Amino acid sequence: MVCLTAAVAAGLLVAVSSLAKDVTVVVDGKSMAVRSFAGSVRDALGDAGVSLSFGDVVHPPAQEGVSDGTRIEVRRARPITLTLDGRTSQHLVTSTKVGDALAELDISPAAATFSAPRDGTVPLSGMSLTVYTKRKVYVVAGTTRLISRTTARTVREVLRQKRIDLRRGYRVTPPLGSFPKDGTVIMVTPPHTVEVQPGVARLNWRALAECESRANPRAYNPEGPYYGMYQISLPMWKAVGGMDLPSAWPTEEQTYRAQLLYQHVGGRWQVQWPRCGAHLF
Repeated sequence: MVCLTAAVAAGLLVAVSSLAKDVTVVVDGKSMAVRSFAGSVRDALGDAGVSLSFGDVVHPPAQEGVSDGTRIEVRRARPITLTLDGRTSQHLVTSTKVGDALAELDISPAAATFSAPRDGTVPLSGMSLTVYTKRKVYVVAGTTRLISRTTARTVREVLRQKRIDLRRGYRVTPPLGSFPKDGTVIMVTPPHTVEVQPGVARLNWRALAECESRANPRAYNPEGPYYGMYQISLPMWKAVGGMDLPSAWPTEEQTYRAQLLYQHVGGRWQVQWPRCGAHLF
């Protein structure tokens, strides 16, 4: 009888042992061997002391069954506060390296600068990451016309990169501290130290420009020669503080200098614009 009982017990041990499975659990690249009676991936992870959180990625899926030799991979979700070109958003990634996290966020590290080393670790607690992508920015400064492909954080940084000398009093738009998004046109113009009288500013400068040059800021008339949308001669342009050629500057600068010229001649528009000056009124 004793022998029979021992035989039954031994048989039960063999049967139970045959139900156990050797499972490999890999969490964020770290592997552990687990012997488990679990019927599903989720239960096997429980036997391994691994709990799942929102955003974690598990392969095979948690509800799938396990068999002897099953390999279960878990990638923990990590929160990232991403500031991309000045805009902040929240994300979850499963990458443990910054470079891989950027790729997961569909950001090419080769076309950006970022605030953490590419081979740096993304901690499980999360991190903040600032990224500036490469953008196409235009710089207009007098006769200088430049295209900059830049990851610069500010307009000031773009101008410094392109070695644009900012003389005292020069006006820059957008402001020097602003973010140069893709397609931004950075304008550098001479200082506007003389105030335009309100009555002069209210005149119909658009109509004058249409008559003189069809409002073409690059217009040139060799008879004067006369330049720009208001057909101003070089001596008169310089008399009101203009630099380079009138046609080298954007419409706002040309209009400002034309208004100063009107004030300079005491409102005698016939002297400067004998053919078209009446369109001002």
